Amino acid sequence: MPVLAELRAGPFTLRGMSLGGVYTSIHVPELDCVFDVGIALRSASAVGTLFLSHGHADHVGALTTFLGIRALHGKRSPLKVVMPAEIVDDLLAGLTAMAALQRWPLAIEPIGLRPGDIYALRKDLIVRAVKTFHPVPSLGFLLCRRVDKLKRDFHDLPGPEIARRRAAGEDLFERAERAELAYLTDTLISVIDHSPEVLAARTLILESTFLDDRKSREAARAGCHVHLDEIVERADAFAPTSALALMHVSQLYQPGEVGPILDVRLPPELRAKTHVFAPSGPWPG
Repeated sequence: MPVLAELRAGPFTLRGMSLGGVYTSIHVPELDCVFDVGIALRSASAVGTLFLSHGHADHVGALTTFLGIRALHGKRSPLKVVMPAEIVDDLLAGLTAMAALQRWPLAIEPIGLRPGDIYALRKDLIVRAVKTFHPVPSLGFLLCRRVDKLKRDFHDLPGPEIARRRAAGEDLFERAERAELAYLTDTLISVIDHSPEVLAARTLILESTFLDDRKSREAARAGCHVHLDEIVERADAFAPTSALALMHVSQLYQPGEVGPILDVRLPPELRAKTHVFAPSGPWPG
């Protein structure tokens, strides 16, 4: 029985499992979503949105099981599944085949995005599709909250005066976006160079498949994955990030090794806000 990882990274709870090449699924209850479904998280079955980074089995292979759990729990409305536009048809074909096999419908609401696209999850929350770098169609996701921000001209007004003017209908606020959470997996480190806006997220979930010389950075790049060497080299770039959660660690490492490796290799300021998304015991399975 898998023992799920759970941690608090910035303002968000991250719960699930991520082992490179085996399974990745991360539930963020505060945002009512799950990122990838390489393992079916029963406790997350009521979420409103599933984000799929790409079509590899360790990120999408448990989708039919997840949909089946939702049905058992009485969820009748189709799950919103946000994914690269290029994989929508293939995913739907796969679900059709599985539905025929098990004699049970597997309906979803597919939402295909391309890099740069924006989709409104709800009135106050949007997702921006981020270009990632993998051998198959893939995306990262940046979730942003839309907030009302006091216009600069009114910053010196006392609270009661702001309230009075607002009640009178004066236009004091402007719409702004606050980057809440970014999810980047199965990609080259150049994703943060190409889309630096992800570094402003309050919580950044980033893959770090390889951590030391057990695998070279050249080998990591050949597989389109991130090596910890590359994070160390760019340590200053993570200054705007409030919390960094590293995940998708290779099977080369046991969970208990990861923290001590980061303690030695990361600069203190970056280590202080870096979390390891891994179970407290050995990898399950």
